[in-house]
Amino acid sequence: MAQRFVLKTLLDFASAHSLRGYPGDCAKLHGHNWKIEVQVRGEKLNEIGMVIDFKEIKRHAKEVIKELDHSFLNDHEHFQEVNPTAENIAVYLFDEINKRISTDAVAMHSITVWENDRNCVTYSND
Repeated sequence: MAQRFVLKTLLDFASAHSLRGYPGDCAKLHGHNWKIEVQVRGEKLNEIGMVIDFKEIKRHAKEVIKELDHSFLNDHEHFQEVNPTAENIAVYLFDEINKRISTDAVAMHSITVWENDRNCVTYSND
């Protein structure tokens, strides 16, 4: 059986959004302190016994999150056409972090986006 390692790191950012077409209060401007769980996978350890340094995962994820932090998500280029739901935010973050982090040895495994302490979505494209 092949070995697989999944590394997880947590980050957060704050932003506002409004959900177009939503039949309730979330159609109004409101904000969240989002929590993000980034999970990266790999099968091989490097010469010092790591798949990837956690600092490197965080560096790549922070580059993407910086674009969204303290912003109105609906104004972001990606969310002009795509509704900034937790699900669509998860897909966007997954794809953008994966572009930066993916190598022959490492790739995104999944991402979990928490909009509050009770509600989250996990996305992967396996």
